[in-house]
Amino acid sequence: MIPLAVTGYELSLFVHISAVVVGLGASFAESLMFPVAMSLSARYLPFVHRLGAAINTRLASPALAVVLVTGIYQTADGDWDFGSFWISATMLIVIVLGGLNGAYFIPTDRKLAEMVERELGTAGPGEVTLSDEYQRRARTQGIVGAVAGVLVILAIYLMVTKPGA
Repeated sequence: MIPLAVTGYELSLFVHISAVVVGLGASFAESLMFPVAMSLSARYLPFVHRLGAAINTRLASPALAVVLVTGIYQTADGDWDFGSFWISATMLIVIVLGGLNGAYFIPTDRKLAEMVERELGTAGPGEVTLSDEYQRRARTQGIVGAVAGVLVILAIYLMVTKPGA
C-alpha cells in the first residue's frame, strides 16, 4: 500500500519543482521560436514576441514567485541555513530572474512585437527586410535569454549539489 500522507515540506518541494518545470521550462522553448519563425517568414515574428510575453507573464512570473515562496518555506522548515552559499545564491538567482522577466523580457517582447508589426506593415507583400535596430534588439534579447537560461541551470545545480552543506 502506498502511503498518502506527505509532510508540508514534501508538498512544498513538489510545488517548488513543478513550478520550475512548468514556468521556467516553457521559457527555454523561446530560444527556438525566433529561428523557426525566421526560417518560415519574418511575418511570424509578431506572434513569436506576443507568445514570449505571454509565457513570461502567465507562466514564468508566477512560477518565480512560487519558487521563491516555497524556497523560503523549505529553508525555514528544513534543517537549512539562509546564510549557506547555495541557498543565498539560488535565492539571488530567482530574484534576478524575476527582475529580468518583469523589467526586461516582458516589456522588450511587447516593444519588439510593435516594432516588427510596423515594419511588416510598411513592407507590404513579398520579401521583408527588418531594420538594423529591430535585429540588434532581438539579438540582444537572445543573448540576455541565454544568460537567464544559464542562471536557471546554475540554480538547479546548486539546489542538487548543495555545495558547502
